[in-house]
Amino acid sequence: MRNTRALAVAGAAVAALGLSAPAAVAWDTPSNIVVLPSVIARGGQLTITVDGCRHGGTATSNAFSPTSLSPVHGGSRETARGTATINSNARPGPYDITVNCSGRRMTKPHAFTVIGGVRGGIGGSSTTGATPTDMAIGGGLVAAAVVGGGVFWMRRRAERRI
Repeated sequence: MRNTRALAVAGAAVAALGLSAPAAVAWDTPSNIVVLPSVIARGGQLTITVDGCRHGGTATSNAFSPTSLSPVHGGSRETARGTATINSNARPGPYDITVNCSGRRMTKPHAFTVIGGVRGGIGGSSTTGATPTDMAIGGGLVAAAVVGGGVFWMRRRAERRI
């Protein structure tokens, strides 16, 4: 009876070791590319983190120049991290990221989305002014306010006479 228990425990240990071996090998290849933020404006900075990239590598995309990934040691996962700056002429839309780590490549499709930049600080009127439609709407609102104010004032005047 003791031999069968010992044999069962040994078999379970070998099975557990056998199942964990592929996971240990997987850390030598890049996996799980994380990009923060996932939506970014042109000129913004993007943080790229890659699990399984022990010695660092390079991240490339059409939205930014090749960026080096530095190894971050510690914890149970060997990761690499880098910061990329989105090109000021990047077109709005989704972009892929390709990572090269120790000669192995991994691509994450639609890793992040570039949005059109805002014209902050100038009130948003740096290139175009009000259109004729905008002027007509604004003029109509001002005219309605003047007429409404005049009617209100005339009505108040009429009430005082009574």
